[in-house]
Amino acid sequence: MLYIVTALKSEAQAFVEKYSLKQEKLGKYKIFKNKNIILIIGGIGVYSARLATQTLINQFDITDDDIYLNVGICGADRSFEIGELIEIGSIVYEEQNYEINRRISHKIYCSDEEVSTDNHTLVDMESFGFYDAVVHSTAIKKSFIFKVVSDHFEPETITKDMTKSLLFNKIDDINKIIFR
Repeated sequence: MLYIVTALKSEAQAFVEKYSLKQEKLGKYKIFKNKNIILIIGGIGVYSARLATQTLINQFDITDDDIYLNVGICGADRSFEIGELIEIGSIVYEEQNYEINRRISHKIYCSDEEVSTDNHTLVDMESFGFYDAVVHSTAIKKSFIFKVVSDHFEPETITKDMTKSLLFNKIDDINKIIFR
């Protein structure tokens, strides 16, 4: 099973449309699923991502073949192109570095609020929450964090349609990496 955690409905819509996922309720969450995928919309922020991810972990039996995926948009400096897919190798949160995969060089800074200055190369608001839930589950063997660059620290320029389109255009690329 592929378990996907997004923050926003517009991020989720790309997967819902691509895979014809059907909506259900899981506690306070909207989940979308088919026989191979369960997607949860967790909401914005570290706490929301942690809680949504933990809800999936608690609700469903984990097998060695299961993959946990956090995917969404991020802000980035101008060395990255809008629409660029980034696999995250480490996260900096509250000035501590958390390594996910040492073979992946991209480091993301997880912030508790929107960032409109380019003090960092990549910034999101959920990656650490997802990581924190997954890393504490010994049953999860495969997890990934992918971000698609949505803006150059101009969060006011992001639209729902743009977010959905950016992610939709990268689903096949994500699949090539996680299912290799």
